[in-house]
Amino acid sequence: MNFPSQQPGTIQTPGFAHYSVAWSPFHTTRLAVASAANFGLVGNGRLHLVSSNPNPGGLSRLSLDKQYETQDGLYDVAWSEIHENQLVSASGDGSIKLWDVMLNDLPIRAWQEHTREVFSVNWSNVKKDTFASSSWDGTVKIWTPERPRSVTTLQAHHSCVYQALFSPHQPDILSTCSTDGTLKIFDLRSPAYVTTGPNVNTFTNPISAPALTVPASATEVLSIDWNKYRPMVLASAGVDKIVKIWDCRMVKPGGSSQVGGICETQLLGHEYAVRKVQWSPHRPDILATASYDMTSRVWTTTPAPGRPQLLHINDTHTEFVVGVSWSLYEEGVLASCGWDGRVNVFRP
Repeated sequence: MNFPSQQPGTIQTPGFAHYSVAWSPFHTTRLAVASAANFGLVGNGRLHLVSSNPNPGGLSRLSLDKQYETQDGLYDVAWSEIHENQLVSASGDGSIKLWDVMLNDLPIRAWQEHTREVFSVNWSNVKKDTFASSSWDGTVKIWTPERPRSVTTLQAHHSCVYQALFSPHQPDILSTCSTDGTLKIFDLRSPAYVTTGPNVNTFTNPISAPALTVPASATEVLSIDWNKYRPMVLASAGVDKIVKIWDCRMVKPGGSSQVGGICETQLLGHEYAVRKVQWSPHRPDILATASYDMTSRVWTTTPAPGRPQLLHINDTHTEFVVGVSWSLYEEGVLASCGWDGRVNVFRP
């Protein structure tokens, strides 16, 4: 079902497949896009800064303001919550870089602790001097921009961690998803440390035990997001093509950690793996998804008579759609990006 909508504003960046798009929390028209050459398999990366300016006819006009070259592909980007001109990028070479958009060339800081690809970065909008990274090395690391090394390491999974997100409600709660099909929630206030022997200094070993483990899928979970209005409610999506809504207040004992989570709703319709899910910042029942079926979609979790769960399909991309992001200032405006090198801004 495809309801009428505006034609999207579009910008093309030839030679670079997009992996992530994010709206600035400070500037209403500013977007950042993380990209990689050769679909991220080999080669360099590029961080694009894009402006989305409305035209009199109602369509957004996208313009490329600036770009930064990197030695390896970029998989994710996150704007700082304390500095309007700064953002961090996640790279395939395991590095994390902090950029200032007022400077033209090099990052202002770089970290190299992950041993494999960094697949996500997320800035806490509660504890605003803190951001998290997740990697294919199975770890999640917590950072502050001023420190030369990470603050905390979580041995979150024993396989690659696709995403790690701080709760928008509680500063020390963080969720992860992984190739092992689980969604995990960690409480950074009550760590449980890895112990590998009687003489191990537990204070230098990473946190390993989650506060809650949700068996979310029999296959890989590629993306998660916290509901902005309902604490402890998350959406998950992945290879099984299903978007699932979890109430993580419901738990049962599970040894060293809790196991549980109630699946409230399942959203069906994507034809291939769902690569990204994101709740609306303006509505508690609306979320957007991006998929390898070359579409981005908008859903509601509270269907009504004459109003199905699937509200809109945007099918203007010609390759995998891997990123989607809601505008924080203009309700109902979405940006999507894909392997076709296109960024679309549209209003469903």
